[in-house]
Amino acid sequence: MQETEFIWFNGKLVKWKNAKIHVLSHALHYGSGVFEGIRVYKTKKGSAVFRLKEHVKRLFSSAESLFMNVKYSEEDIVQAVKETVRANGLEEGYIRPIIFYGYGKMGLDPTGAEIDVAIAVWPWGAYIGDAAKVKTSSFIRIHFKSLKADKKVCGHYVNSILASLEAKKQGYNEAILLDSEGFVAEGPGENIFMVKNNKIFTPPLNKQILPGITRDSIIRIAKDLGYEVKETNLTLKDLKEADELFFTGTAAEVTPIVKLDEKEFKKGHITLRLKEKYLDVVKGEAGYEEWLDYV
Repeated sequence: MQETEFIWFNGKLVKWKNAKIHVLSHALHYGSGVFEGIRVYKTKKGSAVFRLKEHVKRLFSSAESLFMNVKYSEEDIVQAVKETVRANGLEEGYIRPIIFYGYGKMGLDPTGAEIDVAIAVWPWGAYIGDAAKVKTSSFIRIHFKSLKADKKVCGHYVNSILASLEAKKQGYNEAILLDSEGFVAEGPGENIFMVKNNKIFTPPLNKQILPGITRDSIIRIAKDLGYEVKETNLTLKDLKEADELFFTGTAAEVTPIVKLDEKEFKKGHITLRLKEKYLDVVKGEAGYEEWLDYV
């Protein structure tokens, strides 16, 4: 990780190395925090944060799921993100806001612990790389009756860590998780799409997967380009019989999948067209100006 100069921490910009928490912070022990991943891109009009308001809205929805009483408003965080990007002179990179139960209470009930808010930014390129080689995980996606699986809660990502580590130990660079009924859910940190007969398919929002903002963007872009997009339950067999597969996510952007278990795929023309269009959009070169918040 490439360090920048400042992190916004509880309303103030502090030096990167001074943004510290207590070892007995509740979230460290129990995963009781929520976060977002956001990107800022260099455009001809200056740096722009992609779909910032939607990300912050989802951050607060996740916080509400943990009964957090956040002392800042959504607009406060929107402005704090921009302030942090400006203070670090970051033209392009990654933004990580996090809200978590901090110091002051031990035990499962976090009531009485401080609620801390931090925003860090740093340069970060492609998360997966040019393409993904994917292994079906032996772990299933967390169930919505056990956890609020459609929220970005820190503790949920142990599920993703296990799937990702398992895949990498077997020579792949990412995983796919199925749900408890055997349908395709998502990657450890990405939504998944398949292309079959020039139509695009993706698992539905059913409280079992994260409502990805990049996912939503690609659905709209694809429809605007004239493609039919269907949100429907998909099986592993469906994926292996697809013409193209790809991941979407803030970190992953649009990443072609070139291998699923032992089945290999080509980088398809629809995937590559969507990837090119998406990168044009985030850089302010293809419309959708309402998705850009200029710093």
